[in-house]
Amino acid sequence: MARVPLHDENSQPTAAPLIGRIRAERGKLLNLYRTLLNAPPIAEGWLKLFTAIRQQSSLDARYRELSILRVAVINGAPYEFTAHVPHGLKGGLSQAQIDALDAWSVSDLFDAKERAVLAYTDAMTREIRVPEAIIRSLKVFLDDRELVELTATIGGYNLVSRFLEAMQVDHETTPGG
Repeated sequence: MARVPLHDENSQPTAAPLIGRIRAERGKLLNLYRTLLNAPPIAEGWLKLFTAIRQQSSLDARYRELSILRVAVINGAPYEFTAHVPHGLKGGLSQAQIDALDAWSVSDLFDAKERAVLAYTDAMTREIRVPEAIIRSLKVFLDDRELVELTATIGGYNLVSRFLEAMQVDHETTPGG
């Protein structure tokens, strides 16, 4: 159970325009945003940042979702993981790859580019400072814009998982929840 109230139009009438944008961009008012609505300016900034990361990035969805799912695994964030499995599948990941994310480094299910993305994700999430060798292996596959977008994705979704876990936000269990 979340550590703060979950808000909607009825409990936050002054945030109705923001809630409308959230519903338009996300399809529904997720518990993450219902939690964030305790601080509407934060919810608005969050929406802008993650809309840019998820919908305005040139980074292929496969690699974006691969990194998001790996961040969720490392950080023990089931809400984030569950929410992104469908996006990962839609982006081209197989269920077997998703299932192997906890031990990707010993799996033969990932190609060289996926392995470079996963190594970068691990380094950013666990050590913060990324070794030059990992950057070099990643730059073989990504241009500068994609590298910045991947870095923002990993950093952003570390924020998401830490927020969700600290606030104890549960995944939606009811339609529209």
